[in-house]
Amino acid sequence: MTTFWDIVHLLTGTPLILVAIMGLTWGILGGALPGISASITMALVLPFTYTMDPAMAIALLACVYIGAEYGGSIPAILIRTPGTNSSAATVIDGYELNRQGRAGEALGISLMSGVVGSLFGLAMLVLLTEPLSWLALAFTPPSYFGLGILGLSVIASMTGGSLVKGLAAAVIGLMISTVGTDPISGVSRFTFDVPDLLNGVEPVLVMVGLFALTELMSQSGSTSLTQLKESVRIRLPSLAMMNRLKRSQTIGCILGLFEGLTPGGGGSIAAFMSYNEARRWSKTPELFGKGSEEGVAAPETANNTVASTALIPLLSFGIPSSNSTAVLLGGLLMHGLLPGPRLFEQNPQVIDSLYVGSFVAIIAQIGVGMLLLPAAVWLVNRPRPYRAGFIFALILSGIYTLNTSTFDLGLALALGVVGYLMRRTGFPFLPMILGVVLGHMVESSYRRSLVLSGGDMMVFLQDPICVGLLLAATGFVVYSLTRELRDARRAKAEQADTHKAHGQEAHG
Repeated sequence: MTTFWDIVHLLTGTPLILVAIMGLTWGILGGALPGISASITMALVLPFTYTMDPAMAIALLACVYIGAEYGGSIPAILIRTPGTNSSAATVIDGYELNRQGRAGEALGISLMSGVVGSLFGLAMLVLLTEPLSWLALAFTPPSYFGLGILGLSVIASMTGGSLVKGLAAAVIGLMISTVGTDPISGVSRFTFDVPDLLNGVEPVLVMVGLFALTELMSQSGSTSLTQLKESVRIRLPSLAMMNRLKRSQTIGCILGLFEGLTPGGGGSIAAFMSYNEARRWSKTPELFGKGSEEGVAAPETANNTVASTALIPLLSFGIPSSNSTAVLLGGLLMHGLLPGPRLFEQNPQVIDSLYVGSFVAIIAQIGVGMLLLPAAVWLVNRPRPYRAGFIFALILSGIYTLNTSTFDLGLALALGVVGYLMRRTGFPFLPMILGVVLGHMVESSYRRSLVLSGGDMMVFLQDPICVGLLLAATGFVVYSLTRELRDARRAKAEQADTHKAHGQEAHG
C-alpha cells in the first residue's frame, strides 16, 4: 500500500523529476513534428529505455505520451497541419484563430485545456485502475486466451477499412510471435538456423520498423514545405476565459474518459466527438469553424484525457486501445512486467513512478510548453532532409543499443519495408503489432489450457469468462462485417443513382 511518505519520496527524488521532464520535452518536440505521431515519438525512445530501471522507463514513456498529445496542437494551430492524429480536430478553429492574429491565445487555450484534461485523466487512472485489475484474479489460462483473442478482434475490427485486412494483419503478427523458442517445450522453431532469432523477434523492433521507418519512407517522396511564424508566443487564458471554457472542457473530460476505456477508441475519436458536442451545447455555436475558443478547448481536453485513461485497460488487463498504449505495453513486457493485479502487488514502485511522473509532467507542461515553443518552431522549420536524417540516425542508434547487433538493424529495416508495403495496400499496423505483443500470451495460454485438460478442447467452453470473451470477440467481428456490407450496399446504391441521374440528363 502506497503511503503519503512514499509519494513525497518519489516527488523529491531528483531522477524521477528529471525523467518526467525529459520525457515531456521529447514528447512535445516529437508531437510538434507533422507526421511524427505520439506512438512514433514513443517508439523512437523505446530502445533507449532497455537498460533503464523499469520504473523510470515506464514513467518516461508515459510522460512522452503526455507531451506528444500537447505538441501536436502546435503545427495544427500555426500551419493547419496536425502534428498527431488526435490534434486534427484542433485545426478547425485553432488555425482560424491564428489567421485572426490570435495564435498565441489559441496555443494558450490548448495548453491549459490539455493540463485540465490530463489532470482529470490521471485522477481517473489512479482511482479505477487497481480496483479493475483485481477482476483479473478470476482469470484462468482459458480466460487469458479469450482475453487475447478479444483484444486482437476488437483492434482488427475497429481500425477502419477492411475487416479482412485487419484480421490478416493480426494473423501476421501472431506468426511473427511464434519465431524463436517454443514457450512450452523449449524447441526452436522458424529460426532458419539463425542464432539471432532464438529469442524471437522483439516487439520493439516491430514497432520502430512499422511506425518510425515506414513514416520516413512515406515522407521521402513529399516535397511540401511548411514554415511556422518565428515570433509567436503563448498567451495563457485568463480566469474569465477559463470560466467560459469550463463547459467545453467538461465535455472533453467525460468523452475522453469513455473513449479511453473503450477498446479501439482513441484520442482522435474523442477529440472530434467532443468538438461536435461542444458545438451542440455552446451558447455561440455559430462561431465554431470561424475561430471559437471552445472549438480548441474541447478537443484538446479530450485527447489529453485519453492519454491517461487509455492506460486503465492497459494496466488492468493488458489490452492496449491505441498505437501509443501498444508501445507502452511493449515497454512493460520488455522489462518483464505483466499488467494486472500482480503488477500492483509485485512492482508497486513502477505504478507509483508512473503516477507521480505523470503528475510532475502535467504540472511542468505549462512552463516547459512555453519554453519549448521557440525550439519547436525552429525544429519544424528545418529542411525535411535534415529532420529525416536526424530521426533515421536516432532510430538506428536506438536499435543498435538493444543488443549491439547489426542483425537487429537489418530486421528493423526489413520491417520498415513491410510496413511501407502494408500502408500502400491499406493494411493497418496496430493489429499486426498487437499480434506480436499478445502472441506469447495467446499461445502460452492456449497450450497451458490444453495441457491442464489433457488435450480436451472443451476446456474453452467450460470456462464462463472465456466463453463470454470469445462471444464478445465474435460480436465485434460480426458487427464490423455487417457494417462493411451495409456501407458497400449503400455505396453501390449511390453509384447506381448517380449513373441513373447522368443517363437522364444525357437523354434530356
